[in-house]
Amino acid sequence: MTTRLILVGGFLGAGKTTLLWEAARRLIGQGRAVGLVTNDQAPDLVDTAFLSRSGAGVHEVSGSCFCCNFGGFMDAVQSLARQGADTVIAEPVGSCTDLSATILQPVKDKYREIALAPLTVLADPERVREALQGKESLLHASALYILRLQMEEADHILLNKVDTLGVDERSAMTGTLRRAFPNSEIGAISARTGEGLDTWLAAILGGKPAGNRIVEVDYDRYAEGEAVLGWLNTVVNLESTGGNYEWAKYARSLLDSLHEAFKQHNAEIGHVKLAIESGGEECTANLTCLGGGIAVHGGESFMGAQAALILNARVQMPPEKLEKIIRAALGASGKSGVSATIRTLRCLMPGRPNPTHRYSRTVKTSVV
Repeated sequence: MTTRLILVGGFLGAGKTTLLWEAARRLIGQGRAVGLVTNDQAPDLVDTAFLSRSGAGVHEVSGSCFCCNFGGFMDAVQSLARQGADTVIAEPVGSCTDLSATILQPVKDKYREIALAPLTVLADPERVREALQGKESLLHASALYILRLQMEEADHILLNKVDTLGVDERSAMTGTLRRAFPNSEIGAISARTGEGLDTWLAAILGGKPAGNRIVEVDYDRYAEGEAVLGWLNTVVNLESTGGNYEWAKYARSLLDSLHEAFKQHNAEIGHVKLAIESGGEECTANLTCLGGGIAVHGGESFMGAQAALILNARVQMPPEKLEKIIRAALGASGKSGVSATIRTLRCLMPGRPNPTHRYSRTVKTSVV
């Protein structure tokens, strides 16, 4: 049985996980068996916990990006296929680029039984303004370099969050993308509302070629763009000291505290996201840039005396400073009547990318 593999890239905070959730839901509704693969530099991903409730099988590849652990990535894809998945959607690390040379070409060369969909890269409007429209950015220049490379190598660029744009700005921004990347298909969606997703799915599942170009990459600059980010994953036990607690309220309060701390350091946010579960109910919350707002989803009023928190933060500051801020915010929870006990915490700076494979030319295959 042929397995279709869809790779969805894009910078931190672009909305990839929301897109995977909605795409999986739609494909399952069409009778497809769907598998999802998440990716991070460390375990304990909010994304994995969130997507595990989508109805799709989920595998997590942690400890390195897909390109630096190609074998682990393909093991995850093939495991899902053996479990019956006919469509696998994979979300690489948000600071990862050069996917065509390091993932798509090796898949085309070595796994002819896999039908590879065109490489999709999700673009956040705020980052498009910064990378292409001259808006001043707090992101380090080498991080912006990664962002632009991601779009440059894409077969299909999706402008996300169009529900936040007016008609004129949406048109202007898609026009900017078409002029900047004339060899890529340009689409517009809202992963949150579902607008445009059916059109995108039809396009990438329609048998078009994948991995049509390989970009030149300065790996020194690429490594610097990743290294400017502190990377933190933590799992925390929460307990109310006064009976049942509104956990969505706690989620918003915690992110408010972190947002204020990052503002004081003028540290741009890649993303900060969390999930809180108590008694079978859950809420998620996220913040995707320093100048943005906090979004809380699901379980707005659910309560309980105890809860489990998963928090992931990608912020432009040294990891030791990021860890200090996170620990301080969790420690201050006691002032609001919540005891926070850290179970696991990993904080790091990503190492230099060292891909398993890197092809210098595109691999030609017959379209399945």
